[in-house]
Amino acid sequence: MTTSANAAGSDAVLTQEQQAALLPGEVIERLRAGNERYVAGSLTSRNHLAQLPAAVSGQYPMAAVVSCVDSRVPVESIFDCGIGDLFVARVAGNFVNVDILGSLEFACHVSGSKVIVVLGHESCGAVKSAIDGVELGNITEMLSKITRAVDAAETTGERASGNADFVAAVTEANVRNTIERIRTESPILAEMESDGQIQIVGAVYELRTGNVAFID
Repeated sequence: MTTSANAAGSDAVLTQEQQAALLPGEVIERLRAGNERYVAGSLTSRNHLAQLPAAVSGQYPMAAVVSCVDSRVPVESIFDCGIGDLFVARVAGNFVNVDILGSLEFACHVSGSKVIVVLGHESCGAVKSAIDGVELGNITEMLSKITRAVDAAETTGERASGNADFVAAVTEANVRNTIERIRTESPILAEMESDGQIQIVGAVYELRTGNVAFID
């Protein structure tokens, strides 16, 4: 038997009261547990159509996730979450800009989410392209958001996209830089974190295993 990440039941959605009662640490543990179920192949059985009516009048997600657009990273599934559980902002390279920062402020300050997860992933095409200095249309400007991570990452091997260890190092550095940008460029979210209302954490998704490894 599977256990839903939603305390109200697999076909229910989080209510405002349930969301308000959650602590940031509890939300992180729910996400960890959901990922364990995903890796074990024991996802919660949900009837999404049954969830829809309860979600029409409002939404009270427990967390917001900044993820890459990569089609191999099904955010709700890897945390075993359903309708109304997560806000998800997706952009190639999982960085933030003013629009995503505003979305995160809405998620947490307005709608009450307790956690922000910056989620990188193994073998990220955007990271590899930034390492290789790819230039093409609007992709050039997009990749410039990841350049700082390329410069900061350390490796004992070649600083190239063919070096899997270097790609992994840049991926983690990019997650950390995104967290730093959230704290620096959003005084609202920085204050909420300082007050203990939210937690901002990083993680990396392993394509080969499905595991989400949270990082400090």
